[in-house]
Amino acid sequence: MPVVGIEDALKSLMETARMNSTYQDYLNPGKVLEHYVHTKENPHKENPSRYAISIVFIIICCIIILENMLVLISVWRNKKFHSAMFFFIGNLAFSDFLTGCAYIANILLSGEVTFTLTPVQWFIREGTAFTTLAASVFSLLAIAIERHVAIIKVKVYSRDRNCRMVLLIAACWIISIVIGGLPILGWNCINHMNVCSTVFPLYSKKYILFVVTIFTVILLSIVILYVRIYFIVRSSHAELAGPHTLALLKTVTIVLGVFIICWLPAFIILLLDVSCKVKECWILYKADYFFGVATLNSALNPIIYTLRSKDMRKEFLRVLCCCSYLQKSRTPDRCMLKLRSSSSLERCTQKNDLPTSPIMKDCTTFV
Repeated sequence: MPVVGIEDALKSLMETARMNSTYQDYLNPGKVLEHYVHTKENPHKENPSRYAISIVFIIICCIIILENMLVLISVWRNKKFHSAMFFFIGNLAFSDFLTGCAYIANILLSGEVTFTLTPVQWFIREGTAFTTLAASVFSLLAIAIERHVAIIKVKVYSRDRNCRMVLLIAACWIISIVIGGLPILGWNCINHMNVCSTVFPLYSKKYILFVVTIFTVILLSIVILYVRIYFIVRSSHAELAGPHTLALLKTVTIVLGVFIICWLPAFIILLLDVSCKVKECWILYKADYFFGVATLNSALNPIIYTLRSKDMRKEFLRVLCCCSYLQKSRTPDRCMLKLRSSSSLERCTQKNDLPTSPIMKDCTTFV
């Protein structure tokens, strides 16, 4: 056998052995502890206030779950909300709902429990949080794209809109799952301690930088889209630039602004994590508090919807009314009544006859 052939065979065997060793490490609980010892000062040290803080965040997560369930039930129950934009809002609420669930699981599986996890279980614990975050960001992008297309197109056919809605929502979740699953597929720092993150000890710093870069680019794209929408509306005729359209843009700006405010400290922490050497930046050991603040964003979105839309507020009250009466085994007739056209956003739908103002066809939507 030629020497070159023998060398290739040996390289192939060594690569196979290395891959087998890596995937065996995925099921080794000792690997998690090894990485935490390498990146943290004293991984076994318990914060005295940890349990109290955990209870507070679990309560907040329960509120997040209930609020976003209320949004999903409202969109599902009321046919008036069965439009593309409200389905996008429902998609954002679903990602926020999963964020609450993922964060509760993260809290319950943290502390000393962390060191009983295998790397696969650890990747699933953290990957679900990254996936739901990505879904929230991509949902905001999908809403921005839908708004932009609705404005620039003179005619928007229902079939095209529904197809676009399905494609955007499907793409949102497929890309989010891929981003959250990259570490378990191999983009991690197992057996490469020198590139490990301090905040997420089994993640590679390059992966953390990749995620922050992707989210930053998406958020900048969303801002650019809404700036463009604003100037298009302002430069259009008075009907398109009416108060209802501007109110819609204001709500969108609030949702986007709240997201950036809540997540900016966490993004800064992640950038510090990428730039700091192991055990040099003490603030990285407080990262959980920053991510706790970021999670509040999922609780604020339903509140924004409620404050900005009379129709959504009424539907929330109807759902709560029905729930309270169901507990008493009776359903009042008024819980099943359709909404009246009392909202300024709903009155806006009377302008559907304007073929040159596609945004007015959607102005029942406040985002």
